[in-house]
This record gives sequence, structure tokens and C-alpha cells, in this order.
Amino acid sequence: MANKLINETSPYLLQHADNPVNWYPWGKEALDAALEQDKPIFLSIGYSACHWCHVMEKESFENSDISAVMNEHFVNIKVDREERPEIDHIYMMAVQSMIGHGGWPLSLFLTPHCEPFYGGTYFPPYARHGMSGFKEILEAVSDAYKTRRSEIVNSVDQITNILQANNQSRRDGSQVDADKLKETANILKSDFDDKYGGFGTAPKFPQPMTLDVLLRDYFRTSDESSLEMLELTLMKMANGGIYDQLGGGFHRYSTDPFWLVPHFEKMLYDNALLADLYSDVYKITKNPFYSDIVQQTLDYVLREMTSSTGGFYSAQDADSEGEEGKFFVWTSGEFDKILGADCSNLIKTYYGVTHEGNFDDRNILFKPRSDKETADHLGISLTEMQKTLQESKYKLKAVRDNRIPPNTDTKVLTAWNGLMIKSLSKASVLFDRPDYLNAAIKNAHFILDNMNEGNRLLRTYKDGKAKLLGYLEDYGCFINGIMCLYEATLDIYWLNMSQQLSDKMIDLFWDDAENMFYDIGHDHEDLLIRPRDVGDGAMPCGGSMASYVLLRLGIFTGDDKYWYKSKMNIESVGNYIFRAPRGAGNWLASVDFILGDRVEVALIGQLDSQETHRLLKTVNSFYVPNMILVAQNPESAITSMNIPALKHKLTVDGQSTVFLCRGYVCEAPVTDVEDLISQLENRSWVM
Repeated sequence: MANKLINETSPYLLQHADNPVNWYPWGKEALDAALEQDKPIFLSIGYSACHWCHVMEKESFENSDISAVMNEHFVNIKVDREERPEIDHIYMMAVQSMIGHGGWPLSLFLTPHCEPFYGGTYFPPYARHGMSGFKEILEAVSDAYKTRRSEIVNSVDQITNILQANNQSRRDGSQVDADKLKETANILKSDFDDKYGGFGTAPKFPQPMTLDVLLRDYFRTSDESSLEMLELTLMKMANGGIYDQLGGGFHRYSTDPFWLVPHFEKMLYDNALLADLYSDVYKITKNPFYSDIVQQTLDYVLREMTSSTGGFYSAQDADSEGEEGKFFVWTSGEFDKILGADCSNLIKTYYGVTHEGNFDDRNILFKPRSDKETADHLGISLTEMQKTLQESKYKLKAVRDNRIPPNTDTKVLTAWNGLMIKSLSKASVLFDRPDYLNAAIKNAHFILDNMNEGNRLLRTYKDGKAKLLGYLEDYGCFINGIMCLYEATLDIYWLNMSQQLSDKMIDLFWDDAENMFYDIGHDHEDLLIRPRDVGDGAMPCGGSMASYVLLRLGIFTGDDKYWYKSKMNIESVGNYIFRAPRGAGNWLASVDFILGDRVEVALIGQLDSQETHRLLKTVNSFYVPNMILVAQNPESAITSMNIPALKHKLTVDGQSTVFLCRGYVCEAPVTDVEDLISQLENRSWVM
């Protein structure tokens, strides 16, 4: 018999709808039941692509003995962290304060007033390997709640005080300067893996925002070591098992330092952020390898992670047929059968396939050598090898496509879709891919038509139903996406919408007393605290993204209020961003924007002409991190009064014309692509 999750839309919650546990979704019904019955709450937080979440479900939540204890003594609430990031943030902080670390599944015990008093992450069903069993924990917690309530009250007070303290403003009045930015880059470099790239040891995460700090450092200082570290990392990741060598797209993270054995789930946000980063590095290096990775990744998203209505899905599971990675791995014998002996040997060499395997007697495909090194090793031409490779990849993927695939989490999240809009918009111009631009436009309209009520964005959409009030990250990421969409399309509608949504964002999330943003709006339900996550983790946090888009909007519009609020919000995190730069990559992008060379490019001409398109593509082919691009058709009825960079700009001899400006100083207007390239290359406009 189904529990109360049966009416939810989250694939993760629906996975638990037939558990013998009497699950509730987070909401008034569950919280009222806890108060009325005077029972503690067991809160379980996870997400659909979480491997250990599936393990705990099978071991404990499908166990009749354990579920009976849960149902008798607790009100049980299941939360999808991707739908409710604010709930996840609050109670993740609580668990971290208790045990020093966190992760998913997140397992909390709360009072009926939602106050945490005990928790952890994954618990085995019964005691093993020095870990307490979930059943005995349930019984012990229930007994403590009934017989030692005072101990629980003391625990609640301690944890709540910690939560409130950690959520306070970190404003310390410190000044931000270019020296601190360089110092921050050096801190990151001290933790760099010189052999395999990335930061730290296993597990190793892609961390695209942290890598962006190195890219900006290279642009600002011309420090070649920053670019070398970045390229080493991008090469190792793209050649490793963390990258899907057949289907494109990146897995979540690597379990080893070598980028070989991934945690096989694929997340939309990882692929959006990484495609964006690889695009930027391509602009600097013009290495076609990076172009291939970007387009393979975005092609994967359009092929497997896009609904017919235009929404981008959230994730694909690590598991299939009950095994992690089964869909993606191969035996040596499978290669022989599919490709034939001669061809198989070549491709096995290319992808590091052996009889012994590198993952439970099977093989994760990776590239142990460069294409040229492999061709030389095999004694064949590079052209011959690449031709054989393409034919073989087609055959292998056709076989793989007939396997049982991992489940796809088909909910649409506004913030994550905003990240993908940005990546597609940039890549569409850079690589002449109108299909990318069409997908970005379709997605933006989908969000505005289906997940928006009077500029009040909603968080999630599935099966024709949008729900949950959007968070600060939803506004920040979506606004950033459609700003980039404006720069790709030159359609003023998207810039106007960016400003409207930014004003709404300020109304909902800005706190005048504190001079900073919170993650939830004034119209949100009351929670234990009003959460404010300041860490840029796998995704940019809402606060850093809000600051970044307001800095850009301030330049677009010339309105100082956006600039002021952004700076105050950045100052509210104090020295945190410099003490913990690996968790502040997007904050540091905003600091770089404030301190760096802000470049304004004004394009005047017929916006749909070939000449304008060529100039637009040229501008977008250069990496200039703190640049805004605006355009105006001189014959358009739409005024440019609200865009300062367009004021007093006219075409030269009636031709499409570009003005490259820094502050109040502009280069001579150019109409020729070669002249524009010359201005961009000599960087005389950068100080």
C-alpha cells in the first residue's frame, strides 16, 4: 500500500512511495502529526541519483522489522534535497555540527518543533564494521525521547545556537584588493595535484568554479602556471573515466585521484558548468579538443536530458539493474564480439581495455594516451586511427543503447536550467550551433511560461505541475542565463526580463537591516532559521550568483543600486571567501568583476545581418571575463536610453559597427572583423 509520497512529483520521493514506511513529504500535515502525537520526527534527505540513498532504502526502508519501529515511534518525513535545498542546508549544518561531516543520505532526528537533536548520514540496518545499526539507533532515540527528554532539550539548545551563529553575517569591514585575489589563486595552487590535476586527493570533484579562479588569474596577471594547471586538469578529466567516452557528458566525481573510476551519476549542473568552462578555455587556446568536449557534452544534454517541452532534466542515476556503473562498463570479450579481433585490439588499446579490467573485472573506458601517442604506439596514421575510432564508437554506443539505462530524474529545476541556458547560449555563438541557441530560447520560454507567476519563479516542474516557491539560487542562475541569452540573440526582451526578475529578487530576498540576501523569500514558510548558504559547492550559492548578476546588470543599466547591493552582499561574507577559496569560486568571480577590467562592447547595426553576426561571433570568440555586450538597431523604435553603453553610438558609413570601451574610454569604432580582432588581441583597452 502506498504511503503519502504517492501524490508527489519528485522521482526521488516517488521511489519511496511503496516503502512500508509511513512517509510524509515535508509540510503542514507531517508537522502537525508530530505535534499532535508528541512523536519525534525522523527526517531523511537524499536525491534520486544518490547511490547510498538507494542502498539505505533497500536495506532499511524496505525492511518490515525496521519500518515497523519507524512507524510506531516516529513521524517519518522524506525530502528531495534538490527540491528543498533550504531544508537540506539547515539540517546538513546540524549534522556537521554533531559529527564533523555530512553527506547523503542525511538522517536526522527532530523534535516535533523541527529542532534537531541527533543525526548522521548512512546507517547500516544492523550493527557492522563498528557502525551502529539503524534499528538500534531508532530504538535508542525513541527511548531517550520518552524517558530522558531533558537530555534532548540540552542537545537541541546547543545545536540550535550553533546553527544561528553559523548563519550570521560575516561582515568584517575588510577591504578587497587585487593582491588578495592573487593570494587566493596561490592558496589554490598550493593544494593542486601537479600530476593528475585538480585539487586535493580522492575523492576528486571537478570544481569548475574553483578552476575558473585560475582562468581569471591567468587573464588578469598572465601567469602561465595558472593556465597550465587548468589545462592539465581539463585534459585529465576529459580523458578519464569521469567523462563518458562514448556518450559524452561528465559523471559526478572521481573516487580516485586519477579521474578514472567515477561515481557514475550525471548531474545537469555539472555538465552545464563544465561545458561553460571548457568553452572559455577553448577561446584562449583554440585547441579543438576542448571544442569537441563542449559539443559532445551539450549534445548529450539535448539528446538524453531534454524534454519535448524544452525543460532540462535534473540527473541520471549511477545505478542500473541494481549495480553502480553497469550501463557504462565493458569486458574485453564484448569488444572482441562487437568489433572483431583486429579492430578490437586497436580500440582496446585506445580506451585502456584489458582482460583483467579496471572496475570489478570490467573496464571503464578512458584514454591513457593522446590520440597521436596511441597512433604512434600502434604504428598507424592518426587519420586512419581516428576513422576506425569513429566507426567503432558508433557500434559500441549502439550496443550500449540497448542495455537497460540508468533512471533519469525528469524533474525540471529552475536554477539548474538557468546554468544550462548560459552554456548553450555561449556555445551557440562560439561554435555556430543554432540548435543550441534554439534549445536555450525554448527552455527560457518554458520556465517563464510554466514556472513563473507574476515574476515569482517556482522551483520545480514535473508532469505538468510546477510547485514550491523559487529560492535565491533559482533567480540568480536563471537571470544569469537569460542575460547570456540576450548577448547571444541581441533580443532586448531578455535583458528587460533580466531587470524585472532582478527587481523581484531584491524585493523577495534582500534584507534591509542586514544589507544582504537570504536564500528564501519573505513569502516562504517559517523554518528553524532563515537559511543563508554562502558556500559555492557543486553549484554557485544563491548569494554569490545574486551578487554576480547584479554587478552585470549595474553595468547594463547604469543603475548604481544594483552595484551597491552586490557589494554589500559580498562584504557580508567577510574574509570567508579568502580563507576558503575552494568553496568561494563564484564569489571570487564577483570580486574579480569589481576589481578587474570591465569591458563594454556596443554593436550598432542591423541585428539580423550577416555583418552583425560576424562581428558578434568575433567578440564572442575572445575570452574577456568581465565583459558585457549590448546592441542596437539604429532604425529600431526601441530606445537605448536605459543602456548607457549605447548612448551616442552611431554606425560608421551605415555599416555594422563595434565600439570597444573600458569605463569612459573607447577605442576607435570598427566595422571590419580584422580590425576588431586586432583591438581584442592587443588588449590596449585592458589596464
